[in-house]
Amino acid sequence: MIEEHGRYAYSGIDSRPVYDWPDGKRLAVYIAMNIEVFRYGKGKGAAIAPPDQANSHSVYSFRDYGNRVGFWRLMDLFDQLDLPVEHQLNTAVYDHCPDIMERIRARKDEILGHGITNSDEQGGLPEEEERKLIEHCTATIEKHEGSKPLGWMSPWLSNSERTLDLLQEAGYRYTMDWTMDDQPVWAKTRSGRILLMPYPVENNDNRALVWYRYSSAEFADMMIDTFDEMLKQSKDRPLVFPVSLHPFVVGRPYRLRELRRALEHIASRRDKIWLTRPADICRHVENQPKGTVPGDDI
Repeated sequence: MIEEHGRYAYSGIDSRPVYDWPDGKRLAVYIAMNIEVFRYGKGKGAAIAPPDQANSHSVYSFRDYGNRVGFWRLMDLFDQLDLPVEHQLNTAVYDHCPDIMERIRARKDEILGHGITNSDEQGGLPEEEERKLIEHCTATIEKHEGSKPLGWMSPWLSNSERTLDLLQEAGYRYTMDWTMDDQPVWAKTRSGRILLMPYPVENNDNRALVWYRYSSAEFADMMIDTFDEMLKQSKDRPLVFPVSLHPFVVGRPYRLRELRRALEHIASRRDKIWLTRPADICRHVENQPKGTVPGDDI
């Protein structure tokens, strides 16, 4: 036998029960914005530079562009197209960029826990330190927003063997950290269960544009092709089409133009899809009859 994680069992998508999203729709679409703050001269860098230059002033300022400019241009675009958005939030934003939170709050967008800064991973922390990190971020968001977030995405998707257990014990109902499916799946934890929300590795501007070096047009085409194909496939079963964006990447003017093309295409089909946020997907899944959602027998 090979090593297994024990969090969820295999389930082929064609063999699962069929259910609907609200209003009988079958394709749920959400946009995830990564709102991040970075340490200067310390911690993880970005794939735009060799490792020995990862903490240079040029890499730091490349990412700082996102909060200073890119975020604002993207939010204008979301407003123009009337798109709901979810923001995975480094809590350092509250101290470093408080006006960003004012803009998010005014739209009543969803906020996720996403660590303190994306210069640090959480997967290598001892259990008690990881627990304290999660508790600190949760308490910070609750203090400023008046309620705890329902969802979490670890910085760099970095998990320890205990992350899902700690998140569930902290009251989180779903996480973005596992990317193996086009439907939400329940995962086992030592104290109950937590929902694994579909999250994109490739429909993700940082991966596609910075890591894989696709052009902006190729990235927009990939989003459109994925959307069109999933809309076709969703006639048979409910699916989730997520898009992940980073203001320091796709917030650049030449990339924003191509992103607008893709989002206009998606928004033009709003009568056929559920434009939503992950928290609403989570709530909908939680209300499905037992035996409907993979892993719900946990």
